[in-house]
Amino acid sequence: MTLRTTLLAATIGLGSMVSPGFAENIKIGFNVPLTGFAAADGKSALGGAELAVEQINGAGGINGDMLELIVYDDQASPKESVPIAQKLIERDDVVAGVSGSYSGATRAAAGIFQEAGIPYISAFAIHPDITRAGDYVFRTSFVGEVQGRAGAKLVGESLGLKKAVIVTLQNDFGKSLASGFKEVAGDYGIQVIGEYEYSIKDRQFGPIVSKIRADNPDVIYATGYFFTAGPLVNQLRAAGITTTVIGQEGYDSQNYINIAGAAAEGTIITTSLDRDSSATETQDFIAAFEKRSGHKSDMVAASAHTAIKVLAAALQSSGAMGGEALRDAISATDLTASTGRITFNQLGEVQKSVQVQIVKDGEWRHHSVIDDTALLAPPTE
Repeated sequence: MTLRTTLLAATIGLGSMVSPGFAENIKIGFNVPLTGFAAADGKSALGGAELAVEQINGAGGINGDMLELIVYDDQASPKESVPIAQKLIERDDVVAGVSGSYSGATRAAAGIFQEAGIPYISAFAIHPDITRAGDYVFRTSFVGEVQGRAGAKLVGESLGLKKAVIVTLQNDFGKSLASGFKEVAGDYGIQVIGEYEYSIKDRQFGPIVSKIRADNPDVIYATGYFFTAGPLVNQLRAAGITTTVIGQEGYDSQNYINIAGAAAEGTIITTSLDRDSSATETQDFIAAFEKRSGHKSDMVAASAHTAIKVLAAALQSSGAMGGEALRDAISATDLTASTGRITFNQLGEVQKSVQVQIVKDGEWRHHSVIDDTALLAPPTE
């Protein structure tokens, strides 16, 4: 029972003694992994989304109507996200959906929302086919290949490293990042001298570590999440491999630093969140999130916060209308959020600068920014 329902029931009980003037709740669906291997990211993403809803409602909501987040645990699984999407649309009557989940689950749900004509925003899932579901689907983070290309520019141009080994997580996330890196590696004089694959269940990397030691690369471009990257980097350093490790937004969590320990020092990643940004929106988000949650902010929290803020701005400009009106309002978004300026192209993809972070003294800190508009151009079809 919602707060509005409870208050309405109480008012009816009082009869004509009270003249009710209740705000309507605008329901937003949110699929997110709260159990399973991705639960830590899911909890952080949910915290970012809830913070955005609290801030929006605290400022008066959408023309006086309150946002209500309808949350389901998708376990980062397509098998779970599809029935969840159907439930959000058919039973919960949401005006829009936001994914705080990984690529597989998001890609599966996107088609359900598209078919129903209900806008759906991917907060941080990076597979290119997500927005290709149709014109009701948007993404507020980088498509995987874009971030991979940024990684190649960082390696070959900014750092001047030329002899690379790629370590690829075998899922949508890892494959798309590695694909983008390899697509432009040659443009920056990078020679890929070794490529090694692993599964999301792997935590012991002895064979890969031995091969990398034999390869003796200048740089290791390793795709993965904090719970795979932490053990990998720890084992690389334990084997005496001091080569620079380049990661991506999947590393972007204090959990990575906690798992890898001292081995995390010097790790460089491409991501969406700059902890040292001077932008008011970013610093306000970081302060509010860390006060609310009691732990360090991360990319998934900032990205979920951004997606809800984008949706709220579009609801405001559409007059809280859903369907086509809301879709068109999202398409026309021009908003500065915690992860940067958000505008969309015709495919619903965002174009923005890539933030580069480095671990210094046990914390993520600013390293550089990649803002090559041609290199970072997202797909348009």
